[in-house]
Amino acid sequence: MGCAQCKKKEEKAGTLSVNDGQRYHPDPVRTFHNQDIGISASKSICIVGGPFLGGGQRGMGVTGSSGATTFIALYDYEARTEDDLPFVKGDKFHIINSSEGDWWEARLLRSGRTGYIPSNYVAPIDSIQAEEWYFGKLGRKDAERQLLSQGNIEGSFLIRESETTKGAFSLSIRDWDNTKGDHIKHYKIRKIDNGGFYITTRVQFDSVQELVQHYTEFNDGLCQLLTKPCVNLKPQTMGLSKDAWEIERESITLDKKLGQGCFGDVWKGTWNSTIEVAVKTLKPSTMSPEAFLEEAQIMKKLRHDKLVQLYAVVSEDPIYIVTEYMSQGSLLGYLKEKEGQFLKLPELVDMSAQIASGMAYIERMNYIHRDLRAANILVGNNMICKIADFGLARLIEDNEYTARQGAKFPIKWTAPEAAMYGKFTIKSDVWSFGILVCELVTKGRIPYPGMSNREVLEQVERGYRMPCPSSCPPSLHDLMLHCWKGDPEERPTFEYLQSFLEDYFTATEPQYQPGDCI
Repeated sequence: MGCAQCKKKEEKAGTLSVNDGQRYHPDPVRTFHNQDIGISASKSICIVGGPFLGGGQRGMGVTGSSGATTFIALYDYEARTEDDLPFVKGDKFHIINSSEGDWWEARLLRSGRTGYIPSNYVAPIDSIQAEEWYFGKLGRKDAERQLLSQGNIEGSFLIRESETTKGAFSLSIRDWDNTKGDHIKHYKIRKIDNGGFYITTRVQFDSVQELVQHYTEFNDGLCQLLTKPCVNLKPQTMGLSKDAWEIERESITLDKKLGQGCFGDVWKGTWNSTIEVAVKTLKPSTMSPEAFLEEAQIMKKLRHDKLVQLYAVVSEDPIYIVTEYMSQGSLLGYLKEKEGQFLKLPELVDMSAQIASGMAYIERMNYIHRDLRAANILVGNNMICKIADFGLARLIEDNEYTARQGAKFPIKWTAPEAAMYGKFTIKSDVWSFGILVCELVTKGRIPYPGMSNREVLEQVERGYRMPCPSSCPPSLHDLMLHCWKGDPEERPTFEYLQSFLEDYFTATEPQYQPGDCI
């Protein structure tokens, strides 16, 4: 991924604090005046001596009209540095300093110890964010993916922010019938002007918590009785630890070599003997350390649950790029060698939709990837796909690569205007995405089989496009052809591609169950 308008890097850097994949966002019914915190409580709270995130204010805790507001741990956390504060799920804290954003200084109430904690691992104890069933800003399709994953049963449920109505919520429930098997149904939770909530106007509640309690005891027209909250895996922390960005090479242990390429190797490793990471080690002189560090400062601000998180860097040759570890490796290897060989069309389309979701975020951030292909997508548990290799293509200083010729340059994935004239845009990424979808449906087959790079360039310029692969629906091939339009401006947006693929099998079904009919 690289900046679309590199001259405006500093200007854009301020916009990249957006975190579309973050679970805890401001409570839509109980909000602070200062929204930067990313979570909220039932009271208007602030650090002693100033606003809650008031420019580095410090104090003894988060306070409100009735004293200190207590935060509760949503997950276990093991310390990674001497400054970290370890805790277990259910522990309670007072926040001393929340000005750092991702890592807060806190006091653990049961011991009095202080240290740094990941801010996305805690929530105000009386807030909706502290509920196990609350998933915050989660899209409909991601809700379905989570509820259909291992560990959930009929009646498993979650509540998320409404994507369309401010202050409202959506209830997503795992259901089963003989026709569809396991599937998800969604219900709108509407807000009443006086502050109450309802699914059907016949039954109204003062709070979402009361609504959930009611439907765990009474089916009352829902497809299932609410049985248990959706399994929620521990999220990635935002960075390895407080101030762990440019790290010492000695803090990384390279444990297992996962792969190698033209410009370096990929390893499974450990940072500080505490956390599993992936490490890309670049061959010396692959790129300028100064240029890499400048780009990495921007790349680390890109945060989305379908992008591999950049944790840290070793910025001197040989450069190390430290990211979150994805258990199933590259999508290309997964399709050719692992469970991917047995995937059916619904799973393949879902993977395409996940990648489109991540690319739609990149599109919104005015960035471009430049090297989008299955080899640069990583797969985790439950077939979660994330986009990797941010910004590296633009920084490579290899003569053969920069000349856009020879074996090192991915000609078969590259839009003609980018391959021939170096015009890389988000629309050239769309072209590459069409090739990636073809890789998916052919289980990792090399594009344009039997053709050399030179032949591909010549034939594509003459209007040749790959035919529909066997077992690929014509409608999906039509989508590829739209991605391969000769005029870049005629290619679809990633926002459209995400929407099309997420609704590929459900376009004729209602997204939400009619509340007043239950």
